[in-house]
Amino acid sequence: MSMLIDKERIVLEYLPKIKRLAQDLKQSLPQNVEIEDLIQEGVLALLSSLERYDPKKGPLSSFVMKRIRGAMLDYLRKLDWLPRNLRKHMKEVENAMIELEHSGKEITDEAIAEIVNLNIDEVKTIRNEMVRKQLLMLDSYLLDTDEPVLEILESEEDPAKQAYKEMLMEHLKMAINKLEEREKLVISLRYEHELSLKEIGAVIGVSESRVSQILSVALAKLKKELEGLV
Repeated sequence: MSMLIDKERIVLEYLPKIKRLAQDLKQSLPQNVEIEDLIQEGVLALLSSLERYDPKKGPLSSFVMKRIRGAMLDYLRKLDWLPRNLRKHMKEVENAMIELEHSGKEITDEAIAEIVNLNIDEVKTIRNEMVRKQLLMLDSYLLDTDEPVLEILESEEDPAKQAYKEMLMEHLKMAINKLEEREKLVISLRYEHELSLKEIGAVIGVSESRVSQILSVALAKLKKELEGLV
C-alpha cells in the first residue's frame, strides 16, 4: 500500500514537468496531435520507470525524465499525419529559408511560397514535415534518409560501421563549427541542454517563433553540409 501511495505522490510531483514537456513538443507539431495523448504517454512511462528504477543508475529525476521524453517521441514516431515523397520540395523550402535568412528578410510561409512557386498550404505541409523529422528523427533528417542511421549503427558491432559512425560525427562537428554563433548556441541549448523553445527564447532574447526559425535554418545548413554521406 505504501508503494502505491509513493507512486501516486511521485506522479503528482512529476505531472507538471510532464505537461511542460508535452507542451514543448506540441509547439512544433501539427494541430491534430493531441497534447492529452502526449501527457498520457508520459505518465505511463513514469509509472513504468518507477518499476525499473535502480538508485545505482543515478538520480530518479534524470532517469525518469529521459524515459518520459523517449516514450513521447516513440508515440509521435508512430503517427503518420503527413504525405510522403516530399523530399524534393523540402529541399526547395530549406534553401528558400536559408536565402531569406541571409538576406535579412522575415521567414514567412508567404515569402517561401513566392520563392519556391508553391501555394501557402503546400509550404505549411512541407514545413510541418521538416519540423517532424527534425524533432523525431534528427539523424534521418540531417542525412536525408528515411532510416534512423545513427540508431542502427549504435546497435551494430561491426568495426567498419562503428568507424563510419565516427566519420559521420566528425563531419557533423565540422558542419556545426561553420554555423553562426547564435545558431550554434540555439542547437546547444536545444539538444545538449534540452531547453524548450520558450526557454531558449528567454536566454537569447527573442520570441519562440524566432527560435524555431533559427533552429530550422541551422539544421537545414547542417543537412546541406552532410549531403552525400549516406
